[in-house]
Amino acid sequence: MGLFIAEDPLYDPEVRQTGFNRYKQLLSLHAGRWLRINLITLLGALPLAAGIAVSLLSSSLLLLVPCCLAGGAVLGPFWACLADSVLRALRDASGGWWANWRAAWKNNWRDSLLPGAVMGLFCGLYAFMCHLFWWAQAAPSLGTVCLFLFSVLLFVAILTLYWPQLVLFRQKNLVRLRNCLLFCIRHFARVMGVGLLQMAYLAVMILFAPWTLLLLPVLGVWYIQFLAQFLLYDQLDEGFAIEESIKQARAAGKGGSPAPGGEG
Repeated sequence: MGLFIAEDPLYDPEVRQTGFNRYKQLLSLHAGRWLRINLITLLGALPLAAGIAVSLLSSSLLLLVPCCLAGGAVLGPFWACLADSVLRALRDASGGWWANWRAAWKNNWRDSLLPGAVMGLFCGLYAFMCHLFWWAQAAPSLGTVCLFLFSVLLFVAILTLYWPQLVLFRQKNLVRLRNCLLFCIRHFARVMGVGLLQMAYLAVMILFAPWTLLLLPVLGVWYIQFLAQFLLYDQLDEGFAIEESIKQARAAGKGGSPAPGGEG
């Protein structure tokens, strides 16, 4: 990071930093592994991307639904492993990236199938609505566009808060969704800001395609996921007692996931 930004003379890479130094520290330590996991995640996203593309080209909503459900179910475990890797880095967990990735897959693949399918379906529906807006003879009203963008923002916010709970805790889906709601209420401005940041990143990737496809192997999905979780991690740790729960579980000698914490 010193290549672009002057180093802080008090910066010590061996000590857990705060603020922007923590951002630099995490990228310096973990960017390499996230690049690898990003490529694996992109491979997992190919069925969903292909299903959405075929559905849009054929303008078939009937084809879109099963393709997105199946493609999202395939993507779900890969997405869970990416979320797990980011959260492990944020709490300074040990272990090699490949061993941790396999452990995350083994622990979360079943639980991530349904959330992945739902995520894929909503992604496909939003893409289909954008397709309709683009090809409609009459431009959509301002109210319609605002409602659409607000629904996307809520969807992104829920995903940002839901997947960390899935990989960290053994909970029912309704409990996770309730925690998302309570967390959003408590930290509304911050969650919405992070959601807008992710929407802006997605908009740039879409609007400047196909040139942005060249960035997928480099930035892809890992960077924006890291940035979103980095900006929310202190609040997530406070609300869900992430690190404290894991310490207690290790002290008790439990091999499974820590007990649910926090907001709910």
